[in-house]
Amino acid sequence: MALDTYRKKRDFSRTPEPSGEPKGGRRRRAAGNSFVVQKHDARRLHYDFRLEMDGALKSWAVTRGPSLVPAEKRLAVHVEDHPLDYGDFEGTIPKGEYGGGTVIVWDRGTWKPVGDAEKGLAKGHLEFELAGEKLAGRWHLIRMARKPRDRRDNWLLIKGDDAHARTTDDPDILEERPESVKTGRQVADVAGEDPGWSSKTGRIVKAKAAEPKTDQLSSSRQIAASCGSKESEL
Repeated sequence: MALDTYRKKRDFSRTPEPSGEPKGGRRRRAAGNSFVVQKHDARRLHYDFRLEMDGALKSWAVTRGPSLVPAEKRLAVHVEDHPLDYGDFEGTIPKGEYGGGTVIVWDRGTWKPVGDAEKGLAKGHLEFELAGEKLAGRWHLIRMARKPRDRRDNWLLIKGDDAHARTTDDPDILEERPESVKTGRQVADVAGEDPGWSSKTGRIVKAKAAEPKTDQLSSSRQIAASCGSKESEL
C-alpha cells in the first residue's frame, strides 16, 4: 500500500499527525490536484513539497526551500508518500518521534502537469504548473543520478523562467513570506502553543515553587491576624 511506509514510521498514539486511515469505511477519491508546501523545523529546517497523485501526496524534502530564481537549483530528497489530509496538518510532532519538530502550512493551492505526470515521474523529469498563494508558474522536478551511498532518490526543484520568476536581486520568497497561509502564524508561534513542549529542547519540566519556610509561614499568619483585627476596628 502507498501509505505503509508512512504509517510504520509513526506512533499515532503520540503524534498528532493524521494516520490516513479511511473514516466511516469510505475512501477518498484518487482524483485531485492539490499541492502543499509545509515548513518543517525538525532537526534541520526544511520545506516539505507535496503533490497530490493517485490518492496520496508525493513528497520531497527541500533542504533549502523553494526558490523563485530559475538559476537556483534546490535539492529535493524524495520521501515516503503522505496521506491527503496531511496537507492540512499544522502543529508540533513530539521529540523522539519521526520528524519531531514544528510544522506550518507555508503554501498551498493546485498544480497541473505539463504532459503525462506518471511518465514524467517514472522518467525522472516532472514538469508542472503551480497556482498557490506564494508559488506560481512553471516548475521542474528532475531526478539526479543515484550514487552508491544514496539511501533515497535525490531530485532538483527548479523554477521555470516565466513571469512568476525572480532574479537574485529580488527579495527571497522564504524571507519575504515566512508565515503560514492557513493561520498566519510563524513556526515560533506554533512551537510555543504547547507550554509543556519545545521543538528545540523537548519536554519542558517546570521547577516546583519552593515551599515557604516555617518562620515565613508564622510571620505571614501574624500579619494576616493583625490585618483582620484592624479591619474589625473600622
